[in-house]
Amino acid sequence: MKRTHVFLLSALLGAIGVSAVAGAAQAGRPVAHTSRAAKVGLRHTRLGTILVSSSGRTLYEFTRDRPRSNSCVKIRECPTIWPALQTSGKPLAGPGVRSSLLSTIKLPGGASQVTYAGHALYLYTGDTGPGQTSYVGELAFGGRWYAINASGHTVK
Repeated sequence: MKRTHVFLLSALLGAIGVSAVAGAAQAGRPVAHTSRAAKVGLRHTRLGTILVSSSGRTLYEFTRDRPRSNSCVKIRECPTIWPALQTSGKPLAGPGVRSSLLSTIKLPGGASQVTYAGHALYLYTGDTGPGQTSYVGELAFGGRWYAINASGHTVK
């Protein structure tokens, strides 16, 4: 069922193109861009306590990434569906998040993506609300998408 959702979303976004990202932003769904320093927090979910964005959206890692790298940007449609958590400054650590594990990497075009314990952090445009975890473990774009805990370990 989850794979069908990802496939359908991928097909829809491919057909619609860039306007889908603008529509997602207007609908309150996560988008890649930010005009200030990104804040990473924690939220208790059915999978345990995981990293979330300032709006409470689950943050994901991509198993195809090497440490401190983003391979999603090289895959057609991947950044549209799984946008990088970007920041305009040093990322901020919420309560329980270890600031020493927060860092950034440069994306093509010069934007900064937030990393945690070397994992590039992503949002998922299909998440419908804060703390949603139904896409954790999803297979898409040749890798799995997992959540991360405060220690920087994968949550499956």
